[in-house]
Amino acid sequence: MTAVVHTKADLAKARAALRGRVAVVPTMGALHEGHRANFKRARESADSVIVTIFVNPLQFRPNEDLDKYPRTLDADLAVCEAEGVDLVFAPSVAEMYPEGREGLTTVHAGPDGELLEGASRPGFFTGVLTVVSKLFHLTRPDAAMFGEKDFQQLAMVRRMVRDLDMGIEVVAVPTDREADGLARSSRNVFLSAAERAAALAIPRAIGAAQASPDPLAAALAVLAAEPGLDVDYVAVRANDLGEAPDRGPARILIAAKAGTTRLIDNAPVNVGDAR
Repeated sequence: MTAVVHTKADLAKARAALRGRVAVVPTMGALHEGHRANFKRARESADSVIVTIFVNPLQFRPNEDLDKYPRTLDADLAVCEAEGVDLVFAPSVAEMYPEGREGLTTVHAGPDGELLEGASRPGFFTGVLTVVSKLFHLTRPDAAMFGEKDFQQLAMVRRMVRDLDMGIEVVAVPTDREADGLARSSRNVFLSAAERAAALAIPRAIGAAQASPDPLAAALAVLAAEPGLDVDYVAVRANDLGEAPDRGPARILIAAKAGTTRLIDNAPVNVGDAR
């Protein structure tokens, strides 16, 4: 049976009772099949699995969707139970930031945190890395699972773990997609039928990029043909987020809005060599 705790003190007691290799899956709740894939991967790689559920205000800007972000704790706990999760930590904002957020010591994301998502959402990765660092210290995992859908986040967490000598294995879990190709996201529930139809240009653009020796141009052509999308960025980068190679493996990353819902996606591509 899945144990559920809401305070750091109770987490410490429950964590002490876990045995063997421990994996953590940090989430903001509103769990879907993509999260289930992370839980399954955690179960495969560890003896005990912790899931954290916390909508982190540090990574939302004032004009973003913090208040309307879906909060479905009862349903989320049922998912965790079904997936054999051992322990859920679902703290309040006051529990995580008892002295408030003004003047809080944070984890600076470095130059890579100012690219792509960081350029569009200043301070986002400082918020992400700060809460992930806190959750790592509180749960003391041997491994942590992160979905590849948030590829820049995955890369930033790996960099933090390496730079700060945290000694945690960061495991990438492939992006889970819905039947129509859209990457699963907790925000997909906000899409109207017309907005969802427009959003499907994103996976189409990725498919075109993967089939072309010029991934960026191929993706841009597909996205430009969809008037229902407001494209934020399209970029091809190296797998470590460095400059894209002239030839060889790379990553295409896309962010766009369908209506008011912001969506991100990414996939591996080969520059100069169509697949």
